[in-house]
Amino acid sequence: MKKLMFFVWSLFFVASSISAQQKQGHTNTNKFRQLDEEFATPNQYRTASGVPGSAYYQQQADYKMDIVLDDKNAKLSGFETITYTNNSPDELKYLWVQLDQNKRAKNSKTPLIESAGFEPYIFPERLVESYLKDSFDGGFNIDEVTTHNGEGLQYMINNTMMRVELPKPMKTGDKFSFNIKWWYNINDHVPLRDRSGYEYFPKDGNRVYVIGQFYPRMAVYNDVEGWQNMQFFGNDEFALPFGNFEVNITVPADHILDGTGKLMNREQVFTKTMMDRYEQAKKSYNKPVLIVTQKEAEVTERNFSNETKTWKLYAENVRDFAFATSRKFVYDMMAVKIGNKDVMAVSMYPKEGNPLWGDWSTKVVASTLKSYSNMTFDYPYHKAISVHAKNQGMEYPMICWNHGRPREDGTYSDRVKYGMFGVIVHEIGHNFFPMIVNSDERRWAWMDEGINTFLEYIAQQEFGQRYPSALSPEHKNFPSDAGPAPLIVPYMSGNQDFINPIMSKGQNIASSELGNNAYYKPATALNILRETVMGRELFDYAFKEYANRWKFKHPTPEDFFRTMEDASAMDLDWYWRGWFYTTDWVDIGVKDVKKYYVSSKPNKFMRDYMKERGLVESNLRPLVYLVEEGSEDYSDNLKKGSLVDNSKTLKAYLMENFSQAELSQLKNPKYFYNVTFEKPGGLVMPLIVEYKYVDGTSKRETYPAEVWRLNDREIKKAIASEKEIIGIVVDPDLETADIDISNNSWPKKNVESEFDRFKERVKS
Repeated sequence: MKKLMFFVWSLFFVASSISAQQKQGHTNTNKFRQLDEEFATPNQYRTASGVPGSAYYQQQADYKMDIVLDDKNAKLSGFETITYTNNSPDELKYLWVQLDQNKRAKNSKTPLIESAGFEPYIFPERLVESYLKDSFDGGFNIDEVTTHNGEGLQYMINNTMMRVELPKPMKTGDKFSFNIKWWYNINDHVPLRDRSGYEYFPKDGNRVYVIGQFYPRMAVYNDVEGWQNMQFFGNDEFALPFGNFEVNITVPADHILDGTGKLMNREQVFTKTMMDRYEQAKKSYNKPVLIVTQKEAEVTERNFSNETKTWKLYAENVRDFAFATSRKFVYDMMAVKIGNKDVMAVSMYPKEGNPLWGDWSTKVVASTLKSYSNMTFDYPYHKAISVHAKNQGMEYPMICWNHGRPREDGTYSDRVKYGMFGVIVHEIGHNFFPMIVNSDERRWAWMDEGINTFLEYIAQQEFGQRYPSALSPEHKNFPSDAGPAPLIVPYMSGNQDFINPIMSKGQNIASSELGNNAYYKPATALNILRETVMGRELFDYAFKEYANRWKFKHPTPEDFFRTMEDASAMDLDWYWRGWFYTTDWVDIGVKDVKKYYVSSKPNKFMRDYMKERGLVESNLRPLVYLVEEGSEDYSDNLKKGSLVDNSKTLKAYLMENFSQAELSQLKNPKYFYNVTFEKPGGLVMPLIVEYKYVDGTSKRETYPAEVWRLNDREIKKAIASEKEIIGIVVDPDLETADIDISNNSWPKKNVESEFDRFKERVKS
């Protein structure tokens, strides 16, 4: 039987022609081209699949340190022995050591690189610290650098880096031990929000010390760039090798101290009462146990011991070390089950943090460890500590500093409460990224901050589910400030003069934009990738694969990108390019909707085509012609009676081409539409469309992003529907970060009614 050639919208006959004017060629600008030019060539160290290669290596730096805190003079002194192992295939003539405290030295270059005039306003403490006081006399004082047997080594200090000359080159497999004796004046971290230092409490004369990047630390040497010896100017954080730490810290005898690693002499530094409470805490999974109560801390902070006590800590396979100490600390612990082992969730805080900290800090720590472990790997260390510190949010292995202080009367706002919850989740989460999945923060801030902020959003929501009583009555879910797509729209639609691609060095981004660039935009990009592009099953499998491939190793962005594709069978180069390598934005909408009817007579397009080529209708195979409602074709064919009633007689019109059995299997579309979708924005994204019908029902359709591969500006979709379409909405749940929703709806009058509820949801 003769079959009918059915063209749903129109017939396209393309006649080729060559212009007399010579055309200019162009490079491949297709949004779906591969990232071959941006990516490094795979090699024996890092493979094309994102797996560490057969020749992958990383260096090791082991530390033995004796540290002394002079509380009266706020001075820290140390003697350290570094044992460096060269696992690289290269011969090393010298070693590079980081001296991050030199950022605070009087001759520091950090203030000189900024272009900073007076703003219309300034915080009083910053005005005093920056312009009314003598500059702080900080920075390392290096007393000596010697071999393990005391012979002097040549060294040169360049701002925050120190080059140590080796007596002889290190070959593959060699170990070299050397000593550094140093001291520095500890800074007040509060005015300038420094990552490390002390807070002074004038009412009782005490300090709370949160001490990080306090010792000369080995720089990373790897296959990507050799020595990572970029200067530390303040914004960019750290790149560090893994190693083992044996650290003895001497502080006033009435101090409570904790830090990275296992406490080796607990019975010597804990009282019997503290030991009994510690044993209780190891069996308490739902409620923290106070090791030191607030009442006990208040008594201790009134007396200043002249005796000292040494706390001994040992940590294996960590990239850094930090500690906190004070006689003001309240100290609590709770066990949390991670996999088949128990981990201790710990909090340390002065009385000024209560009641908020005593009620919630340790519970937030425990919940965070569960959430991150579910998304990556079981937390491998034996504890995680949250320390209360004003104006702080900073992470180190097993320990972090967090803000969130109630008023003096103990009351606090929702902003303070949720801010405290959020920063604890974020900083505890950093144990996974970058403390274990050890990316280079100095080069790629987003690899730790952005990935961590993405996981922070998931962990915050799960914390709200585990502890609904922590939420205020008006909040059904945790009010996260990053993750959902609408929250990044103001930044994505901002002034392009001040926006940088995610793939930018943090130090080269204005401080006012760093949060959006390194934290919120990559977090949103990953959330959209999980929820909209890949789906949770594919994303979660691939993300966990990345975390496990690169835990305790040094991944690059390409290792992440390649692993996500390798483990999901999805080509995501278009997504990485748009979201990470450009500052393009999302804007997709409905440009035009046309309704069509079937005609048995040629439409204008076909009549013109036949006339141009001298054809007559009788010479053509039987065709069905679609004519636009309200067009000249429509009026002409309506008069001639050649329009077929879509709703009643379409199948009858086709009877001569099909058997009765075949006709019974055919669908019965009554309405034909040609919908044109436009993309004024540069980012290609899946096209999510909700079609609304006259009977009150609706249908959701998600067209893959590849729908834009041949035309980056607009595409057409032919819709044959059994029900009349009365509305079309693009991105109905605001899940793609579309910066302009005025073109997202047809008819246009529906825009406000469709999106009012989403505006309210974003506000909440």
